[in-house]
Amino acid sequence: MTSSDTFKTIRSVSGGLYKEKGSRFISAAYHVEDETEIKGIIEAIRKEQHEARHHCYAYIIGKDGLKWRANDDGEPSGTAGRPILGQIKSFGLTNVLIVVSRYFGGTLLGVSGLINAYKQAAESALGNSEIIDQIVYEYYEITFPFSALNDVMKIIKEEDIIQADHSFDLECIIKILVRGSIKEKVMSRFSRIDGMKIRLTEEK
Repeated sequence: MTSSDTFKTIRSVSGGLYKEKGSRFISAAYHVEDETEIKGIIEAIRKEQHEARHHCYAYIIGKDGLKWRANDDGEPSGTAGRPILGQIKSFGLTNVLIVVSRYFGGTLLGVSGLINAYKQAAESALGNSEIIDQIVYEYYEITFPFSALNDVMKIIKEEDIIQADHSFDLECIIKILVRGSIKEKVMSRFSRIDGMKIRLTEEK
């Protein structure tokens, strides 16, 4: 993680391939925002790669990487999901899912061979991906009298705050996205405006 309000992830889907003794390990790395996305992606891969014997995967989600899972999908315990997970960690990424589909080539690879194969396949997918810094924003709704509009807009411009929505009337409402690293400064400036109400709505 490069700062308090950014984390490293991948921009979009990327693929990779590793071959060992006739077996093919086809990997795909996905950017995901929530665990609810995982099931649909894996089901789609199972249909697309229906001849593959195993579809092993791992993911890490959240700016602090606290949500994670590794699944061996029938391979010997610890030989598939964990090596895949290890590569996500090695690249310092989060909000990433990697699925590796194995087409069995007729020769058993053994525990160490499987660990290496799944590791290499995961590394291949990440090596082909575009790694980016994703900013963590906090979402606020600010409510204030119309007479304070100029003061509010001045702060929004100077702090480079993103507006998501607004309604201007006798009472104005603006939904804003504030970077975590500057939220204390921004909220302090807003709090000095008479009639200002601030509500945290969500964080993404």
